[in-house]
Amino acid sequence: MTFSILGRCPRSGEFGCALATSSMAVGARCHFVAPGFGAVLSQARSDPVLGMLGLARLTAGRSAAKALADMIAATPHAAWRQLAVVDATGRIAEFTGTKVSAPKAAVVGEGAVALGNAVANDRVVAAILAGFAARPERPLADRLIAALEAGLEAGGELEPLRSAALRIARPGVPFTPIDLRIDLSETPIAELRRYWTLWAPMADGYVERAVRPDSAPSTETIERPG
Repeated sequence: MTFSILGRCPRSGEFGCALATSSMAVGARCHFVAPGFGAVLSQARSDPVLGMLGLARLTAGRSAAKALADMIAATPHAAWRQLAVVDATGRIAEFTGTKVSAPKAAVVGEGAVALGNAVANDRVVAAILAGFAARPERPLADRLIAALEAGLEAGGELEPLRSAALRIARPGVPFTPIDLRIDLSETPIAELRRYWTLWAPMADGYVERAVRPDSAPSTETIERPG
């Protein structure tokens, strides 16, 4: 019971995922990113090992299709899984098993794929992708959250949402500078939007503190500019 978006920004080279579900702590088990290589989603009856495997295959130079094939081959329970991969060039591969709860779908667009299982209706997943595509000039984080908002407006899930997460990798940054999680909330997508609004002006400063500590701003400057 999860809906999600996996996307790449051709301007910035960022890869990212955003997702929401009716269970707790979705950000702990379903989405995986690597700067310069791509991103992976492993959801439905989620198996984080498959997500880690897909990411390892991408970093080894495998294409999205080959990484996905390796993920499917690695489990005897593929029928329960919903998987997606975007690689370094923006190629997409996706898979929805036969035992995944309906309504279910995967819709592929330019450099992005939307997934959903046990969603409210057959319009939700297409709405997610449309929300992502609506403002291509916006930063990737904004577009990913807008995709979740569009999915929720189209009906969301069959059960009330409880958690949401956003994760983005940037070229040249050896860690994930955007990794926000709402673990238990009655309005997790709205909270994720609020967290991103707060974090957006601080993200670059914390990257500077990690990679160039001698010249980086202080915590006080980052969090309370001016």
